[in-house]
Amino acid sequence: MPPIPTRARLWFASTAAALAVLAVCLLSLGSPASANVDAAARSAAAVSSLPACPFWAAGITPPARSTTPWVPPLQTSPAVDFSARPAAPAITGALQNGQVTITVAPVPNAVAYKVWRDGVDIGYISYWGQTGPLTVTDTSPCQGAYYDVVAMYDTSNSDASLGRLSAPYWLGADGTIAPGAGSVPAGTQISMTVTSYDNTGQDASGYNAQLGVCATDPRVIPWGTYFTVPGYGTCYAADLGTWIQNDTVDVWLPGDQANNWGVQSRTVTVIADPYAGGPTPTASPTPSTSPTPMPTPTPSASASSSPSASPTPSPTGAGTCAAVWSASTTYTKGAVVSYGGENYTATYVSTDAVPGAPTSWAVWTANGPCTT
Repeated sequence: MPPIPTRARLWFASTAAALAVLAVCLLSLGSPASANVDAAARSAAAVSSLPACPFWAAGITPPARSTTPWVPPLQTSPAVDFSARPAAPAITGALQNGQVTITVAPVPNAVAYKVWRDGVDIGYISYWGQTGPLTVTDTSPCQGAYYDVVAMYDTSNSDASLGRLSAPYWLGADGTIAPGAGSVPAGTQISMTVTSYDNTGQDASGYNAQLGVCATDPRVIPWGTYFTVPGYGTCYAADLGTWIQNDTVDVWLPGDQANNWGVQSRTVTVIADPYAGGPTPTASPTPSTSPTPMPTPTPSASASSSPSASPTPSPTGAGTCAAVWSASTTYTKGAVVSYGGENYTATYVSTDAVPGAPTSWAVWTANGPCTT
């Protein structure tokens, strides 16, 4: 065989060197699949290195309590129904550099959002039309944390300003948060110490205290979860208390019924949201002997500060119809319009918020029927 020309030898040599470098790179990088596996392993390791989720009021130890005599309540608690309120926004987030950055997907007509981790208020977002992502950062994430979000439709911080509380989101082993029951799927049964309270006003979530709204340790039964309590009925987790730690639940009952409940041992059962994806079930009748109290709004129990409340204007009485509402007009607080044969007063600035629509229930105050 004739000798290989010098130029050809150089080409072969350079090609061989390049192939060798490429082989080293491939060996060091591995295949795409193995890279994904490595990334997942790193995420799992990061999550596993997080501390256990602490109780929201650290340092408080409730006294030992034993079971007491029990007087059955005068009514069975139905599943409280918040489905008439605007739906909760969706959230996404991931663990990175020891923090979880949560992005809230805006919903129509909301002016603010609150995000909690295990009942701890970690962020308040005021929304006035900004185009960037709506984010809050949990600087103290923990293993298996549960997150909830609610949209607000005015800045009064009242029960009436809130939409639906989200179903819980769970920080999974892969370092991302997603909707899911985590370690308490429907059907989970937990032996609980069950106490009772009769406080009025707003709970920690912002909803008014009422039959069927119960306090839990959100690390055990996250907010936004329905569960049944033998002898009581159905609970919706949306409150907390300093003595409500670990496997303890506080059910709401009016007046002396709360005292008559005492301290009981019950096995509670987590159930699916009875109002998700279907017609609203008929609630069990409640005897007239135990009306739900009309609570006086109090400041939110969350630690984070919120904007000062803006007084809601007094509704203008019905009568002659005001100017017809227009989708293209920006209405300021106090503006009066007519729509569908009713007058409405604006509770804050809005554009294209249809009076009387489910997503505009807090944007407009209905004044009653009007005539042209």
